[in-house]
Amino acid sequence: MASQSVFNLSPATPLLRTRSTRRSSQPSVVVFHSSFLGAETLSIHSSNLNPDSQITRRRPFCATVSLSLPSSNPDRAAAASSDKIPKWSRRAIKSFAMGELEARKLKYPTTGTEALLMGLLIEGTSSAAKFLLANGITIFKVREESKNLLGKGDLYFFSPEHPPLTEDAQRALDCAFDLKLKSGDGGEITTRHLLLGVWSQADSPGHKILSALGFNNDKANELILSIQEPGSKS
Repeated sequence: MASQSVFNLSPATPLLRTRSTRRSSQPSVVVFHSSFLGAETLSIHSSNLNPDSQITRRRPFCATVSLSLPSSNPDRAAAASSDKIPKWSRRAIKSFAMGELEARKLKYPTTGTEALLMGLLIEGTSSAAKFLLANGITIFKVREESKNLLGKGDLYFFSPEHPPLTEDAQRALDCAFDLKLKSGDGGEITTRHLLLGVWSQADSPGHKILSALGFNNDKANELILSIQEPGSKS
């Protein structure tokens, strides 16, 4: 399982004085102005709020940050905190998270290699995303190919918050990890390793979509060479 850390974040300043748009026994509209919300306003309908009251209580915000990605090897997952085990780059982790969100958006029950591919493109700033875009592979094309290959999700189906990985997607993550491990150099597991992991699963939707959009073994070899360049990141 992926390790996670939880951070509590609070607004820098409390909500300021409230004002009511009307005074009556009917429910009033109270507008909260806050430097935390910037130019935005939050309207709340209530008949019990005092227009002249002060709101000073701060409500903590909770963010969960994943520090790794799932592994099918329990020993590897348990050793994720070791300095000898390569870590996933921030962009790779963010791309994975974007892939999960895209799977939910398309109402797919699982996160497959097609979702990992879309996650790379949605994140957009990584070297893998730039490589794909330079070769004419865009999020719109991948999304359309995904629908053609897998069909549209059920309109009335609600995907889980973290759609489980398909076997192909898990193998793609493991392959990306192994590619980095075999290289013997330091550094992180990057989005390019993740893209090569997707390509390695020949029968997966992600591989088929890449192939349909012009990606091939020559492109994969070009990607491998770029990883081996000194100072290669993301």
